[in-house]
Amino acid sequence: MSTHEALPYDPRAVPLGRRLAARLAVGGARLLTLLPPHRIRAVLARLRGTVPPATPAEAGSARETVLAVSLAAGGQKGCLARSLATVLLCRWDGRWATWCVGVRTRPPFAAHAWVEADGVLVGEDAPAGYFQCFFRVE
Repeated sequence: MSTHEALPYDPRAVPLGRRLAARLAVGGARLLTLLPPHRIRAVLARLRGTVPPATPAEAGSARETVLAVSLAAGGQKGCLARSLATVLLCRWDGRWATWCVGVRTRPPFAAHAWVEADGVLVGEDAPAGYFQCFFRVE
């Protein structure tokens, strides 16, 4: 749903320190995808702690960095790993973006995971109300 025709995969465009942090976030996200949803939710709630919320710009920057270092996160079925890696990278930066899981409200039916900041979809080409959120970690 939210993938582009040309993937923005270009790891060398990201500074080395940031690239390593993003790769750690992507690796952590891949591990989290192996867990059932209630466990993912519990782990993220614990990781959140008391950090301030991310702005849409900060969350968007984290998402773009994840897409730059991971082909899998940019794939059509990469929404879960992409969203998890984005919130983990935001957490690495001392901020927290809201992680959401839900479905499209219009056909074709499909599950989706995404990130929000200040109630705004981050990096999704969809109008407000296009997704119905089942649960979120704010």
